[in-house]
Amino acid sequence: MKKQVKVLITGATGKSGGAAIDELLRMGYPVRAMVHSEDERSKQLEAKGVEVVLGDFLNLDDISAAMKGIDTAYLCFPVLVPGVLQATAYFAQAAKENGLKGIINMSQISARREAKSNAAQDHWVGEQILNATGIPTVHLRPTFFDDWFLYIRDLIQDNSEIVLPFGNGRWAPVDSADLGRVVAKAATDIANFGGKVLKLYGPKEYNVFEMAEVISGALGRTVAYKPVTIEQFFEINSKKPASEHFIQHVTHVAEDCVNGIFAGTNDLIEKITGNAPTTLTDFFIRNKAIFN
Repeated sequence: MKKQVKVLITGATGKSGGAAIDELLRMGYPVRAMVHSEDERSKQLEAKGVEVVLGDFLNLDDISAAMKGIDTAYLCFPVLVPGVLQATAYFAQAAKENGLKGIINMSQISARREAKSNAAQDHWVGEQILNATGIPTVHLRPTFFDDWFLYIRDLIQDNSEIVLPFGNGRWAPVDSADLGRVVAKAATDIANFGGKVLKLYGPKEYNVFEMAEVISGALGRTVAYKPVTIEQFFEINSKKPASEHFIQHVTHVAEDCVNGIFAGTNDLIEKITGNAPTTLTDFFIRNKAIFN
């Protein structure tokens, strides 16, 4: 096992964190995972040979303890939960205290000073906080994940409808597992990636009408796109409680999507990982049982 770099993965039981861990282990690097609580998922990590520690993003002592003996660390704070600025500030302070050599930060494509989404603007401010540490930091800015479709899977199952407030907005859906592999590569080659902002996209850009055609082919039945207003979207999904933070974020990223902020594609994922990124068809075939 390689010993020159030990990596801390937060969000370790999530999809990108889990994929990062699997890739790091495959590459032969030691991994420590910070999890919020002990459960079956944390036990599965331990069974793989991962060192698991308990910690809370909003507890500075927890984060600092998790970083002891660590070289590079992955910060992945859930975008739909408030608190990213406090968590990032604590992460930055703990990284300085422990002399980290590099940080990989999961941001988002809409992160910018003028963003109307509080979460998107907070991610941009968080990037500045991490940059101010002087520790080489990689900022990952992915477009919408294909996993977003899981949020509306009931409507796809029951009504064969994709109901989203994104109008004719375009994006290239990116898979969280591909992002995890990017994390692993960046965490173990910080000399090459430190200081970079990486905009990450899936392999093909669509509007949702075009996505509906692809999804129909993957699921073997007709699925139609029904564009709605943001108010209609939350009314239709009223059975799923939504926080003010979530509503404010989705409202403004929907506007960003319509205005082209999420559009584009590139080949960075393939260049960095050596593997072609997951297609939208791949994602729906892999999750066919969930959507059918």
